[in-house]
Amino acid sequence: MLTRRFLLGTLTAALFAPVAQAQDIPMFYVTDGAAMAGYDAVSYFNDGVPVRGQPEYAVVWKGAEWHFASAENREAFERDPRAFAPQFGGYCAYAMALGELSSTDPTLWDVVDGRLYLTHSPQIDAMWHEDQAEYIRMAEKNWPVVLYEK
Repeated sequence: MLTRRFLLGTLTAALFAPVAQAQDIPMFYVTDGAAMAGYDAVSYFNDGVPVRGQPEYAVVWKGAEWHFASAENREAFERDPRAFAPQFGGYCAYAMALGELSSTDPTLWDVVDGRLYLTHSPQIDAMWHEDQAEYIRMAEKNWPVVLYEK
């Protein structure tokens, strides 16, 4: 059943669609129709593990559909989405450090200083762990500029 939040979010996204299309690359990496491939962004913080979200607990934020495992998690996200959304738009944090955009695997993650970071593959995740602080510093210099350079 569609909720009023979902319908209002979809309408808002439709109104801003021409702007999103103009930049070609979305602010948040989306796969399988949802940000973070449908994983619940709040679960990384509250449960300490990634949990699949459900479409019935969806919300649209910043042009992406976000799924949650419960109404409580959806409401927590709605209160402060920046606290839960992955850094660098959910693109691979290691690739962002190199000034590149790459897909991510939501099961490869870290919370560092209260921020969620995702990586692309087990091999990339291993490299990311070699010097996270430096890679975060480098990635912050590239974000969001890299979206407009490609």
